Amino acid sequence: MSDRERKRISICKNRKARHDYHIEDTFDAGIVLSGSEVKSLREGRAELRDAYAHVRNGEMWLVGARISEYAQANRQNHELDRERKLLLRRGEIDKLEGKLKAPGLTIVPLELYFDGSWAKVQLGLARGKKTFDKRHAIAERDADRQLRSALKHRQRRME
Repeated sequence: MSDRERKRISICKNRKARHDYHIEDTFDAGIVLSGSEVKSLREGRAELRDAYAHVRNGEMWLVGARISEYAQANRQNHELDRERKLLLRRGEIDKLEGKLKAPGLTIVPLELYFDGSWAKVQLGLARGKKTFDKRHAIAERDADRQLRSALKHRQRRME
């Protein structure tokens, strides 16, 4: 199967991350999961709201991501909030570790998805937004929504 034939199927997105942070760069990483976690992800039962990634002992870890228990897994089920290892190349980890030394930067997960049969996470190098930035983004979004609504209403009258 070629790369073009692979399907990217989104499991969940962290919409709060784009609201709370300016995303400066994005990158994809594999994620180490147990069997019951994969089955739970196939059912779409994951949450990235308060998750973040950090480097520890030269390895990247995802912290705070919740993958719900798989109902048919009995006692072999996984822990909900365990730390999960992310799979990146050594050079990528070193580069990110260097960037994280800058004040105000963090790594947040943006999306959890399947790339073919592989579970992956899209990470963003992020800088926190100030409160006035958030209000400005909300005001822009509302103005854009009103403009689209007015245009749609005008097109209906012209018909």
